[in-house]
This record gives sequence, structure tokens and C-alpha cells, in this order.
Amino acid sequence: MMPSEKERVEFDENVLVNSLLKEDLSTFRDIFLQLHPYDQAKFFLKIEKDARMRVYSYLSPDEMASIFEHIEEDDGGYNRFLEEMDPTFGAQMLENMYVDDAVDVLNDLNKDQVASYLTIMNKESAEEIRELLHYEEFTAGSIMTTEYIAIHANQTVRSAMNILKNEAPEAETIYYIYVIDQEKHLVGVISLRDLIIHDDDTMIGDIMNERVYSVSVGDDQEEVARKMKDYDFLALPVVDFQNHLLGIITVDDIIDVLDEEASDDYSKLAAVSDVDSSEPNPFTAAKKRLPWLIILLFLGMFTASLIGQFEDTINKVAILAVFIPLIAGMAGNTGTQALAIAVRRLATDDLEQSSVRKILLKEAGTGLITGAVCGIVVTVTVFLWKQQLYLGLLVGISILATLTVATIAGAFVPLIMHRLNIDPAVASGPFITTINDIISILIYFGMATLFMNYLL
Repeated sequence: MMPSEKERVEFDENVLVNSLLKEDLSTFRDIFLQLHPYDQAKFFLKIEKDARMRVYSYLSPDEMASIFEHIEEDDGGYNRFLEEMDPTFGAQMLENMYVDDAVDVLNDLNKDQVASYLTIMNKESAEEIRELLHYEEFTAGSIMTTEYIAIHANQTVRSAMNILKNEAPEAETIYYIYVIDQEKHLVGVISLRDLIIHDDDTMIGDIMNERVYSVSVGDDQEEVARKMKDYDFLALPVVDFQNHLLGIITVDDIIDVLDEEASDDYSKLAAVSDVDSSEPNPFTAAKKRLPWLIILLFLGMFTASLIGQFEDTINKVAILAVFIPLIAGMAGNTGTQALAIAVRRLATDDLEQSSVRKILLKEAGTGLITGAVCGIVVTVTVFLWKQQLYLGLLVGISILATLTVATIAGAFVPLIMHRLNIDPAVASGPFITTINDIISILIYFGMATLFMNYLL
């Protein structure tokens, strides 16, 4: 009976671990080098320091580079692994990585460490890396690579194919070949498919596409990711303000950006500074969460003091306190729903397709309908439960008004933040919930105070 894929992977890992423990270089390399670099990286992250030290001696810097390209910063940081390596081995490994990946690694180090590695590297590699290090983080320049293939319009297909064959091993992608002029201005693009299907003597200028979509080196990485997603590109050229070709951004880098941005937005929606933090220390984790919780604590105290303003109303009709969690909870739920939809619409640029007024009217209508249905249900339920029609009407009307206002607030707050150039994701669920708690308490007890005679 053939073993399952899972069983084969577990078996391979055990054999690899044993080969490291027994210092069996031949067995380790035979098995390890057959794995995909992603699986190699997973195995590397699982083993202890003693085993990793043997891995460094069993692999070449080039082989180690492919592993490092599949390690994320959230896996514990690159610095701890580099500190285990011989500095010369580490520098040679960085030389063999794609430039943009090497830059990601060096950005995790302090300035002295970066300077040390750049000094050890060969001059050409160090210069390429140094060019990208000065770009601001989270911009197109910070995630682009300079390992691309460029040709000229006055070349033939035969000449271009020769260049492609010579430079392909070092290029990060060969699906798009960019056309530049003598001053390195981006003037066109041609696909690998076009090169293959046209005659060898065809001029590149005759078959290239002059309408090239590009991004500026200072563009935000989220905008770059959105453009690549919208147009289904495998790569995008990066240019400066004079349209000089500086580098390219490939789809694998954009996938990392999308994952990073999604995690960042989720962290903000959850009121956590870093949802992906792998920090094992509970004190450090608590330190990251406390600022948000302290802010929410004071907002909660304000809500409590607001309820205290209606102490006389509660004393006269004590049963009103029973429905506080219901009113506040419903307001928080519907506000969070509207918030999620608004943030999603902003993230996908749907705001450009419909006006703010239409969005708010739609959410107001949604809140009115859901509020009316929930209000009727709760009115009937309270009447059957407590045999008090006016109490049921008070709770039902409060639900109607609260859900309508809370839905509008959930949509309105992120839209306002967007207009103020503030990340709308910071209008997180806990904040919207607390704001809607305040709104719901004001509506509920305000109406109860006004109609006290009927309740008594």
C-alpha cells in the first residue's frame, strides 16, 4: 500500500533530522535538495539551533539563499539566523538572493550590521542592494527588483532571444521583456509569447506594445497591488518621474503585500497592534495591546457615567436595566456589519463608482428595515414576556432608532476617515461598538425619560 502524501512528508522529515544528528551529509543532501524551497524553509524553521548549524555547513550559500527567500519576517526575524552564520557565508548568501528579497532581509537589521554585510559582499551586488535600501518602506521602490530583462526597439527578435537566453538565469521573471531607449526611458513591452511566435528578423519596435502600464517608484505598495490585481499582470515596471525604468515588481511580491495589508487591516479592526506577532513573551504581547485597551477602557467609563445620568429613570422603572445589554449589543453588531462593508468598499476602490450620499442612503435604508423587523419582534416578545405593552413599544422603538443610527455611523465613520486621509481600518470594531453603545444608551434612556408616565 502506497503511503499518503502526509506520511511521505513526515517520513522525509524524520530521515532528514536523523541524518543531521548522525552527521550523514550525503543522505541529507540527497533528500533535502529534492524538496521545494518552501518545504526546505519549513523544515529549517522547525529544527533546533544545533541542527541548523549543521545545515549551514552542509549547504552552499546559493542553496541557502533559496531557503531564505521563503522565510518571512514573522517567522522570528532574519537576524537570529544570520547571527548563527559565519559573516562571509551570510554575505555570500545575500549575494545569491534576488535583490528585493535581500533588501527585505537587510531591512530587518540595524545600520551597523547592514554596513558590515555590504562591505563583505562583492561590489556589484552591494551596489544593487544599496540602491534599493534608500527607498521608503511600503513603496514600490522598496519591493521592486532590478533583476529584469530590457532590450531596445531597434533590435531583431533573434538578437532579443540571445539576450534572453544569456540573462534569463539571473532574471526574476522572463514573461515580460521591457523595451527601453538609449537614455533608459521605458518605451514599450513585449511578452515572451510574442518573441517566440514572430520571425527572427522581425524588429522589436514593430511588434512591441507601446502602451505600457507602469507605477512610480514612490507609489504606495497597496496601490501597486490593486493595479496588478485589476489588470492581471504578472509583473509591473517601476519608473521615476522622468519615466526611466528602475526595476520591476513581480506577482509573488504582490501576494506578500496583499497578505501584509490584510493582516494589518485585520489588526486594526481587532484593535491589536500586530495580529501576526510571534512574540512568545506575554509581557511584550500585553504591552502591544494595552494602549488600545486603555483607550477603550476610558470610553467604557464614559458610557458607564452616561448611564449614571439616568439613575433616577432606572430607580423608577428598574426593569429598564434588563434591556441595556440587548440595546447596546444590537447597536454594536449592526455598526460592525456596516463598518466591514464600508472598509471593504474603500479597500476595493468601489467608492469611486458611487457617491458617499448613495452609500449612506443605502445603509440608512438597510438600518431602517433591519431595525423595523427587529423592533417588531422585540416588542411582541417583551409584551408576551412582561405583559407590558408600553415597555415593549419603548424597547422596540429604541431598537428601530438605534439600529438605523448605528448602521449609518458604522458606514459614516470610515468614510470620514478616508476623506481625512486616515486609514479607515482604524475605525475598528471595538471603537464602533463603543460609539454605538453611547448612541444606544442616549436613545434608550432619553425615550424612557420622555415617556416615563406611560411606563409607571
